[in-house]
Amino acid sequence: MPKRSSNTDKAAHKKVVALVYNGLCVFEFGIVAEIFGLHRPEIEGAWYTFQSVALENGPLQAAGGLEFSASGSEKDLEDAEIIVVPGWRGKDEAVPLSMCRALQAAHERGTRIVSICSGIYVLAAAGLLAGRKVTTHWKYVHDFDARYPEAIVEPDSLYVDDEDIMTSAGSSAGIDLCLHIVRKDYGARIANSVARRLVMHAHRQGGQTQYIEQPVPDENEAHRLSSTLVHIRSNLDKVHSVSSLANLSGMSTRSFQRKFTTLTGMPVGRWIIQERLMRARTLLETSQASIDDIAQAVGVPTVEGLRYHFRNHFGVSPGQYRKRFSL
Repeated sequence: MPKRSSNTDKAAHKKVVALVYNGLCVFEFGIVAEIFGLHRPEIEGAWYTFQSVALENGPLQAAGGLEFSASGSEKDLEDAEIIVVPGWRGKDEAVPLSMCRALQAAHERGTRIVSICSGIYVLAAAGLLAGRKVTTHWKYVHDFDARYPEAIVEPDSLYVDDEDIMTSAGSSAGIDLCLHIVRKDYGARIANSVARRLVMHAHRQGGQTQYIEQPVPDENEAHRLSSTLVHIRSNLDKVHSVSSLANLSGMSTRSFQRKFTTLTGMPVGRWIIQERLMRARTLLETSQASIDDIAQAVGVPTVEGLRYHFRNHFGVSPGQYRKRFSL
């Protein structure tokens, strides 16, 4: 697991640059600008500085016909600590040599290189992905894997953090990856604040399945299931059985299990364990509670049980996680 930034790192502004170009995917660019470029008076201390940089001559035109110009210069690209490549203009479009060279030089300097969706094609063209774990939108996975077999594609992941190379799946997964970066740099409390301003869930695991083939539930059914999810999250310290949750949802046990899995992509028990681990992780980061108290607070009967599930899920023990990531 990557090491979290030190307190010294947190005291300084982190320089983020979005690489922009003709055919820019405006939604992916908007994600980067919103999370890293928006003024955040509610957050005390340093925040990211943000610029957009173009390596193509203007005027530039985004997807949909919008004309734009970049705010920064090549000097900003050279100074960047994080470079984000939004969705590329087409999987069959050649990547200019100037972009490849700029990304290669940045990577050699230790800059974190991030891609959203089809932006991964730019990273691959620059030769940055040999032996690296990556992901992209499910519709590009087979094409990308065939073109760049040297990369290790994780097709079901929302995003993959491979130290200084970070890649995300489809557009909205870019939000999850950017929040993941904020969480690593500034901690859970600030990441949660940013997510709250975006009016979205504070965190989704990178390994969560990016695409679930499912019908849209009818309004009444969706309300019952979402209310049940809220009930579980609000009572993680309690014991929950499939029969009690089915009764709460007003469904038969069989129907509840089937519809729950369709909605969440996993069985009831696995979903509850995941939620308990997410809560435990936040408590480890933000509180001084003992690991025994945290286990009780999230509904895991023993510390040994928490250690087992935590190591299974995150690859480290709760104690090791706290040492690396506590505020």
